[in-house]
Amino acid sequence: MTFEKFFTLISYLAVFCGFLSLWVSGTFGALGTALFLVLMTGAWLLEGTRWQISEKPGSVLIIFALPLFYFLWKLKYFGTSNTETLLPAILARMVLFLSAIKLLQRKSERDWIFLYLMSFFEVLLAAGLSISALYLGSFVLYLLTIVCAVIAFEMRKTAKVTASRQEPSHRFFLDKGSSDSIRVRRLPAAAAILIFFAVVAGIPLFFLLPRVGGAGFGSDQERIKNTSGFGESIKLGGIGTIQQSDAVVMRVRLDDNSALRGDTHWRGIALDTFDNQNWTRSQKATQQVVRGDRDLFLVDAASGRDELVTQTVYLEPLETPVIFGLSKVVAVQGEFPLLQRDSEGGLTVPRGTERTSYKLVSDRSVPSADRLRADNGVNSSEMANYLKLPVAGIDPRIAKLAADVTANVPDHYSKAKAVEAYLQNNFGYTLELKSHGDEPLADFLFKVKEGHCEYFATAMAIMLRTQGIATRVVNGFQQGEYNDAANVWIVRERDAHSWVEVYFQKERVWVPFDPTPFAGRTDGIATAGLFAGVNKYLEALEMYWIQYFVAFDTQEQQSLARSAQRSFVDYQTKAAIWMNVIQGR
Repeated sequence: MTFEKFFTLISYLAVFCGFLSLWVSGTFGALGTALFLVLMTGAWLLEGTRWQISEKPGSVLIIFALPLFYFLWKLKYFGTSNTETLLPAILARMVLFLSAIKLLQRKSERDWIFLYLMSFFEVLLAAGLSISALYLGSFVLYLLTIVCAVIAFEMRKTAKVTASRQEPSHRFFLDKGSSDSIRVRRLPAAAAILIFFAVVAGIPLFFLLPRVGGAGFGSDQERIKNTSGFGESIKLGGIGTIQQSDAVVMRVRLDDNSALRGDTHWRGIALDTFDNQNWTRSQKATQQVVRGDRDLFLVDAASGRDELVTQTVYLEPLETPVIFGLSKVVAVQGEFPLLQRDSEGGLTVPRGTERTSYKLVSDRSVPSADRLRADNGVNSSEMANYLKLPVAGIDPRIAKLAADVTANVPDHYSKAKAVEAYLQNNFGYTLELKSHGDEPLADFLFKVKEGHCEYFATAMAIMLRTQGIATRVVNGFQQGEYNDAANVWIVRERDAHSWVEVYFQKERVWVPFDPTPFAGRTDGIATAGLFAGVNKYLEALEMYWIQYFVAFDTQEQQSLARSAQRSFVDYQTKAAIWMNVIQGR
């Protein structure tokens, strides 16, 4: 291969790698990808022919690109997403449009530089749009090609200058028939060596430099919008649409997985008022939690039963300010400007479009079943909201059904377990919205007898209220799927869930119950098979990429520093023991 041919090829590859990084981020669909690849292939075939665009028409097209894309944005051609997420996508398309024009044009040295810059901007945009570990592979490939291209560009430029001033023998880089053109094979090796030393020098800086802002904007997927299950008002049946999606909502790592029980849920918000159609929160006032040292917010007091569990949550962009964790949360650590707690124990923070990472400490202690059975007192007036039935009334068959189910049990805890078991064993689970009318709950209990988690939670809460037992409905997520390769729980939109909390007056504690049949729950076990095994390790790689690159903030830096310090102390201790053993001999 001649040097000129190699230069053109490596330059095209650098442009392609810039596009590849954007493609990995999910910015372009099949049509946009195919169109750019066809244009790029056509430009390669036309390279050096008379069919290439001349400089003047190319410059005119580039000048009109900005007003053209502004006009298309005004016409909502690119959609109506949030401006913070839409702008990077529009910029990515405009950069590719400019690159396509330059590829089809007869190229001078400044045109090649323009293409290199465009590819660099593509990689920068992709860094904000993607959290995929595949981006790391595309970035490494881009580094290799762009370094080769820049070195080749300088060699080509120098050769041209030398050839114009000295003997023809110095023109071997440009001579298509020269045997010395084989020297281009050394360029990839030289580029790899340069990249290696740059990475070695850059890694310490990456882990030491302070971080600002969130964990990047955008996402591999569209920002999760179906979060109607986490607002101040929820229509019965709203979670069913959320559960249709496999999009990742969050990834959670626990310090101790053994602390999890079979009823594990990631709690979001709780609601106390039902009007036969909607659940709402009667007390909308929130309390601001005071920030302490090390960005620590003390939310509640621990019970002292020594069942504290620490969780690190990597939350995707959601159109809800709610943050999720195991109940009950006693402390939150995160770089939030503000943390608020509502009357039902729900936590919210101001959030933009960026990903959020934070740590939670939860008190997982619950009184024993014997203590709960002994707690059968009358609820105080403070719990009146949790005993109210819809103002318009409910179907009288609901109260009769509740009385029949709990007829042979004396205490509140046993009544709650009886209703929970009745709903689990006598009703079917489905995501289809089959219950309708003015009283969909009665339709579910006495006609359809199928539904998803919201119907089961609502049925249990209202049935217990007819028996004088204080309840509320809680929305959040099931535990998700455990990835043992990354030691992380992966929670998806389809894990969205509703359950019930029952209050016990003497113990002053809310206890969770889940009446949804087991067909509607996730067991936390990964799917078996070859593809599932490969996918597990790909997800683990992505998790490490998110933790140590995408969401590597000040907290992670401090954690890494403490880990390194502990390792160094352990090494010193072992070395001292080893030296004492040697001296003793």
